[in-house]
Amino acid sequence: MSDEIPVSADAPDSPFRTTGTDHITVWGSNAEDTIAFYRDLLGMPLVLRQPNLDDPTQTHLFFDTGDGRILTVFVSDDRDSNRGRLRTQVGGVHHLSFSIAAEDFEDVMAALDDAGHGYNVFDRGIFFSLYTQDNNGLIIELSADKYDIPDDRRGEVLATAQRIREEDGFDFAEDEHMKAALEELGLDAEPNDLPDASTGVGF
Repeated sequence: MSDEIPVSADAPDSPFRTTGTDHITVWGSNAEDTIAFYRDLLGMPLVLRQPNLDDPTQTHLFFDTGDGRILTVFVSDDRDSNRGRLRTQVGGVHHLSFSIAAEDFEDVMAALDDAGHGYNVFDRGIFFSLYTQDNNGLIIELSADKYDIPDDRRGEVLATAQRIREEDGFDFAEDEHMKAALEELGLDAEPNDLPDASTGVGF
């Protein structure tokens, strides 16, 4: 049973370990619509544009997601965007999640409203999530941390919250488990000011 596999921030006994996310590539429609969503709405600079080296008939767009990590999109002018919901199979991408500053959360909602992009907001217990869709129907999550946690301690905090919530018999981690994890680890993380929201059911 997968539930018997322990959750831990410790490095596993594996032949090697990744050092982070370099980039994620998605199959996109055309350059104009893709740039309008990722650069002009989400604010990701377009940092590189070149032919797709595996198929030069397509263009490969590179966007900086905000921390030097890159999202790349294969596009072609002969492909129309599709705002309908995508259905994925095993191995497919369910959604992409990008971080936003907690203090910008309500401004992000207003910008999406102005751009005609619907969204749902949920309190996910360990963070706040806003779900919308890109120009091709791919679910995009914009996530804000509930607490100001140093990046190099996030995994440790989540693993500790997981242990505490299991000991408490809860189905998922809630705010109280995050608070307890921060206290146990001696982290004086300030809570961020975020709107009230339900735990929600998907997007």
